[in-house]
Amino acid sequence: MATFLVAANGPSHRQHDEHERRRDEDREDRDEHIANASRVTPTNKSRRVTTTLDSSPINVVEALRGDRSKRPLIDIASAGGLRSLLEDGIFEVIGAQRLETPIIVRTSSLHQRFATTDVAMSSTGRIRGVLVSQLLRLLSVGMTIDHAFDDALAAWRGDVGPNGLLEQLASLDDDERARLATDVEAHYVTLARALGDVPAQWKPRSSVRATQRLAGGNVVLRDVVDLMIGTSTSEVASIALFDVTTSPLGEGAERTMRYHALLQTLRTSVMPLRTCTFSSATGEIWIRDVDYELLARSVEDVLANVREQWEAR
Repeated sequence: MATFLVAANGPSHRQHDEHERRRDEDREDRDEHIANASRVTPTNKSRRVTTTLDSSPINVVEALRGDRSKRPLIDIASAGGLRSLLEDGIFEVIGAQRLETPIIVRTSSLHQRFATTDVAMSSTGRIRGVLVSQLLRLLSVGMTIDHAFDDALAAWRGDVGPNGLLEQLASLDDDERARLATDVEAHYVTLARALGDVPAQWKPRSSVRATQRLAGGNVVLRDVVDLMIGTSTSEVASIALFDVTTSPLGEGAERTMRYHALLQTLRTSVMPLRTCTFSSATGEIWIRDVDYELLARSVEDVLANVREQWEAR
């Protein structure tokens, strides 16, 4: 049985250096993301639905899209207020000085205060996470997957070329590789059954990156969303954000969901409809409707992390 918790609703050389720096940052974002992969409804208003994946799977995409006739009108007014809250809060922490190196906030930063021993952070766990992320990318464009491990590995090699994690994978012995392949297959089955088909008209985009520079570049918010569907040009809220993790869901997942929604709002000036996190380890999915209250809580998360990083310098 799997439990699904759904909440209601410069000059050339300087230009070259900058280009290389951004490439390095993108590579860091990808690696860190892999290592972790109208109101906020109070807990007592949430409803718990229990289902067996084999017999009656919940279609995650359909749950995210919902009934168009019941979606709120698109919100293009809140982004400015949220950015102002962030700018004012950062100024209270850092002041007007210019930092030599910026404070970087990622989803992994938001989890640090809750750091525990996590098998997902091991080399094998990180490899598993990137392979499952590759499988999600393939599923989102309707690719047929015959051998989950081999297909994901081929997609990964084509996507990034040689890197450290691939070298670690190559160093595994036959037994370790076989166990990893079996593990990836199990996560794939859970993900595929729950995800369902993703129609092309819903404009699926995978590994969507966002960067927001605040306080004159003193703080940089960086994010990667595993899968995004919908459009920001509709008259009603349409964007849905989907994140997959190979670990059980916990408090960090809530912060990640809020952070994804905040960065998407700042990036496009349009508030998303919903944000969710799915665990391919347990089959659980948490879905939250996005509103100003949820985004304001993410602003608090970000400012708390900025203060922590600033005090640790």
